[in-house]
Amino acid sequence: MNLVIFGPPGAGKGTQSAKLVKEFNLFQLSTGDLLREEVSKKNDFGNKIEEIMKSGGLVSDEIINNLIENKISNPEYKNRIIFDGFPRNLDQAKSLDNLLKKYNQQISLALNLKVDNQILVKRITGRVTCSVCNKTFNIFFDPPKTCDLKDCGQRKLITRSDDNEDTIVKRLKTYDEKTFPVLDYYLKKGIMKNIDGMQDINAISDQLFTIIGAVRSWLWLLDSYNRIFSKIKFLIYGSYSWSKYSSK
Repeated sequence: MNLVIFGPPGAGKGTQSAKLVKEFNLFQLSTGDLLREEVSKKNDFGNKIEEIMKSGGLVSDEIINNLIENKISNPEYKNRIIFDGFPRNLDQAKSLDNLLKKYNQQISLALNLKVDNQILVKRITGRVTCSVCNKTFNIFFDPPKTCDLKDCGQRKLITRSDDNEDTIVKRLKTYDEKTFPVLDYYLKKGIMKNIDGMQDINAISDQLFTIIGAVRSWLWLLDSYNRIFSKIKFLIYGSYSWSKYSSK
């Protein structure tokens, strides 16, 4: 099965995606990773992408779709992709459906991690990182502790420059405006599941595992039914066609 996971900045989408990949043997497809992978190849296409990214421009949907199609068309990843951070808008969602249909696949489940914006602001603005071991803490939920590493006694706690409240509020507003039509799109298709992202990390994982396990079981039963029905149909109509041919 292929699935999509949504969540605003700070919702823990990356953490949960990594857990899902390990639990269900999925391939995590992130557009950011795809772009970085292409840039690392140092070819003409990769250099073009790097120029766009360095200039602060947005990589076109056409380029993104080409990179995604390369993965979708790979038999190794068929029906085992988790789309992380994509699609970001309604046009991308529709394009993704068309690409998957081209390779006889579809999105079976869309997961949405829901977290109050006030909590998200604290999760992001409270992030600090040790300058020595790079361990991340949160001054609100996971205050810095004494580190076992000797060198960490000289550490500084670093805050990212874009982890400020004004920037975060703007990012959340943009996310809500762009993502709502996509969520509504999957809701109308009947495959959207909302998850309480305010829970403990392991509690969220358990809920996700249960939902995905149930959907996979249903898809397996549906596939088994279709295969059995196809055999019965062949036995009935195939035998009829053969007897009709033989009587001539």
